[in-house]
Amino acid sequence: MQYMKVGNSDLEVSKIALGTWAIGGGSWWGDNDDMESIRTIHAALDLGVNLVDTAPVYGMGHSEEVVGKAIADRRNKVILSTKCGLMFDRTEGSYYFSRDGKDVYKNLSKAAIMDSVEQSLRRLKTDYIDIMYTHWQCVEPFIVPVEETMDALMTLKKQGKIRVIGGSNMSKWHIEEYLKYGELDIIQEKYSLIDRRVEKEILPSSAEHQVTFQAYSPLEQGLLTGKIRKDFVPAPGSSREGKKWYKPENLPKIVDGVDSWKNLCEKYNCSYGNLAIAWVGSQSPLVNVLCGARKVEQIEENVKAGDIVLAPEDIEQMRQSIIL
Repeated sequence: MQYMKVGNSDLEVSKIALGTWAIGGGSWWGDNDDMESIRTIHAALDLGVNLVDTAPVYGMGHSEEVVGKAIADRRNKVILSTKCGLMFDRTEGSYYFSRDGKDVYKNLSKAAIMDSVEQSLRRLKTDYIDIMYTHWQCVEPFIVPVEETMDALMTLKKQGKIRVIGGSNMSKWHIEEYLKYGELDIIQEKYSLIDRRVEKEILPSSAEHQVTFQAYSPLEQGLLTGKIRKDFVPAPGSSREGKKWYKPENLPKIVDGVDSWKNLCEKYNCSYGNLAIAWVGSQSPLVNVLCGARKVEQIEENVKAGDIVLAPEDIEQMRQSIIL
């Protein structure tokens, strides 16, 4: 496993991180075996993954509770990240979505952040969080100045309740505003071989400011593993439903593109999914790759990508293999 520094902080994390959205279960992911989820987290740590990411809204608190149980007796081995800004226990904010009987609002006010962090600390059974992300940024009608949001985060850092400040789903403007009013060492955004939007502004901005970029959904929920075929139809209500990659005009091209990596699988003695993860990680030394898993065999498979160093010509072959 390769390791890397987080921004300008003193945190050193594994190049591959464990994402726990699916561990939260709920209608997005279906029923979970919490003990299997705990075994998965333990397996990740044993395999060299030290960064575990969660969020309050994953399973409406359930993911944090499971993570808390899993790391209770090995907290010093974990770089723990969670988030704030999506509230499901208050109606103040900009309405975002409803799920599993809860209405979720975007709220990055100081009061909401301070309350959210206290709840996360309780669910995670810890007295500090290594990385605190703002999960989604403010939108109308409930706009909170970045200055107020950063005031809350810097206060929490001074109190020792968080160690590093991060932001998720940000624009270039957000990065600059956060740095104007405080610290920002890591950002988190969706990035995969078929979703390269961040290459235009976000990746260059993170490089300019030496902010670590953590990519989520590098496998596009399994689409880049080679296991999903052209006749695949997402289940109604699932997390894949409605995604543009599964539409008839896109899915066949993606499947054909992934199939074209067969020679690379043989060259690197790895799976298609390993290649997709390694491709994202190869884009910059600042890129960290967040991979979701809720079963031991999934994390065992994902971590193999942490040892793959792709040749420049192979990186380019993969980039050209899927043009949408």
